Amino acid sequence: MNCVKYVDPTIGTVGDEKKTSIHGGGKTHPGACYPFGMVQLSPDTTTSGDNGTGYNYCQNTIEGFSFNHMSGIGWYGDLGNLQIMPITGKTDLRSGSNAEVPFKKGTFGWKSPFSHENETACAGYYSVMLDRYHIFCEATVSCRTGMLCFTYPEHKESGLIFNFSRRIGGRAKIQRVKLSGNSIYGSIVCDHTLGGFGRGKGKIDYTLHFCLELSKPYQSARFFEKESFLEEGLREAEGNDLHLLVRFPTEEEEQIQIRCGISYVDIEGAKNNLKTECPHFDFEGLYQKTKNAWERALSHAEVEGNDETDKTIFYTCLYHTMLDPRTAVDADGRYADAHGEIHFADYRRRTMFSGWDVYRSEFPLLCILKPHVVNETVRSLLNIALTENSSFPRWELMGIDSGCMVGDPGMMVMADAYLKGIRDFDIKKAYEIAIATARSKETLHGKPFCNIHPVCEQYKNDAYVPECLSDTLEFLLSDYVLAQLALVLEKEEDYQFLMERVNRYAENYCSDLGFMCPRDENGNFMDVKGCYDTNGCVESNIYQQSFFIPYDISGLEKLFGKERMRKLLENLFEKADFSALWNENYNHSNEPCHNLTHYFNTMGFPERTQYWTRRVQKEAYRTGAFGFCGNEDVGQLSAWYVLSALGFAQVCIGGEKYDLNTPLFQRAVIRLDERYHPCMISDCLTVECDSDPLEYPYIESVSLNGKRLDRTYLTFEEITNGGVLRFFLKK
Repeated sequence: MNCVKYVDPTIGTVGDEKKTSIHGGGKTHPGACYPFGMVQLSPDTTTSGDNGTGYNYCQNTIEGFSFNHMSGIGWYGDLGNLQIMPITGKTDLRSGSNAEVPFKKGTFGWKSPFSHENETACAGYYSVMLDRYHIFCEATVSCRTGMLCFTYPEHKESGLIFNFSRRIGGRAKIQRVKLSGNSIYGSIVCDHTLGGFGRGKGKIDYTLHFCLELSKPYQSARFFEKESFLEEGLREAEGNDLHLLVRFPTEEEEQIQIRCGISYVDIEGAKNNLKTECPHFDFEGLYQKTKNAWERALSHAEVEGNDETDKTIFYTCLYHTMLDPRTAVDADGRYADAHGEIHFADYRRRTMFSGWDVYRSEFPLLCILKPHVVNETVRSLLNIALTENSSFPRWELMGIDSGCMVGDPGMMVMADAYLKGIRDFDIKKAYEIAIATARSKETLHGKPFCNIHPVCEQYKNDAYVPECLSDTLEFLLSDYVLAQLALVLEKEEDYQFLMERVNRYAENYCSDLGFMCPRDENGNFMDVKGCYDTNGCVESNIYQQSFFIPYDISGLEKLFGKERMRKLLENLFEKADFSALWNENYNHSNEPCHNLTHYFNTMGFPERTQYWTRRVQKEAYRTGAFGFCGNEDVGQLSAWYVLSALGFAQVCIGGEKYDLNTPLFQRAVIRLDERYHPCMISDCLTVECDSDPLEYPYIESVSLNGKRLDRTYLTFEEITNGGVLRFFLKK
């Protein structure tokens, strides 16, 4: 099957402009990517605002093409280094759309208008026509390299502008560049004091090293800085606003190609990456290899159905789940840690762990489709924790925990992986860090321990975080997940300690309010203005957050009253606009509400799970730039769709259950990995429906390998044993 043809990377590319909500859009980018690759080579329409990818579909000019991007994130983004812009004729010496650096001397800048009608994006490839210069631009990639192909008109003064100081959410601190024949290589030092993730609050520091080569010799090359040329004849330069302009004449439809390797280790690493993965100027050949890589990756979940739009959304979502966590190790096995020290890895080091988002659906999906990626991510996170004598990172980028969001997702992903048999990491060291974190230790191994759990008395003694309901419930969930790991590892004392804390979630229920409620430092419920109050909640409100006890839905029913809880959940869904960028009721555009659709299974109303899951699938996901109902969040929003389209979802990380819902497609084949999965029956799980699920949306019965299931869930072991899961449907 040709899965690649259904991928549309333009879905969700709306950012922070022309929006209907302060929360923006999907914030994806349309650029060329490789599965879990280091390079994401994409066009930039802006360096301003909360446009974390540097691209916003609502804008109509392009300022260049850069080699690394984040996808689907907020908090002003990061990366976007080594920006290249093809030009003809004279131009200003600023892009004109970089609000991070003042534009003083020019008028319009070097940016060029473009039309989406002349733009093409697919898996591993991107192209666009720059209307100002009449230059046709193409991009493709390998894992650690990228290629640009510019088709110029006839012009005596064609050229390229290299912006070495550009960084999304800020600017680079120091740039060092050397020219050698047709090659340009150098280093771009990025320091959080000049911005980046969270406008510097994420404290992300890194150095991008690059080595690029032009397919045509340039006639002249001149560095410039702060919109002024430096002296002529320089073959190398260093600065904090460094750019380079190279010139050459071109004939009509003459192609100039650029091949470039990047590394976060050193220039030699960039050179070797280029030599290893892209040794020749063969744009079509490189693209074909990447297209084949995407076909292999996407074929791990092949679907069959009659709705072509559903296939486009499915494979585009599957594509987004395979962008991160990306490769962070060079072809020679080296990587740089957060302190710039270089190490050799016997595994593929990974980065970009959006923990608070992706523990909910992305990693439960990857445990099925790409368990080796899960294992390598756990090893990477564990290595960081060991190096820093810290908890597992919460939201990691470039080996650094940005501290973004709340909870302990890194530990939960580690524990969940081990519980699912994905165990090629040092569990003794991992558990030691996890339990020290849960017990709020301030020292470990005789040294200060950087603990992401609170160390206040209220948390240590009474299992709550003053004035923070979201923090409290997230940490209780992490206690539950760690308790399941402790049980398997026969750590009985730890298990009892953790479960005693877990079961105290009911102490956060305010009977006067009828919902969960944040408590002050004395344990008293805070004064809130009804259930839609956001006090004490992170990107949610009290109504939404009150149901965040995924490990004890039956206990929640007793707390709220079974009938009342059902009515509250129905009301939450009925009042929601699933297509909106934000909701005060069920809010699919952000993570705290994810998987609430499947609560009805446990409550004894599986048809409501089937009904609401289908509603969310059809209304919160669309094609086009506005296709995502909120930030795509590094694969999480997409993973929810992929899992539910296949027919199940994991409501609670650390548990064995994947709750069933009606599949979106009549047939799907999920390919398993014998290195990590038992595959006792088959190396595939085939999901079949006896009727078209678009016409018959409800489940009458389910069988697994010919035996009828008398429950509304599968276990992870049953999924990964393979075989045939068959749904018998009704209207």
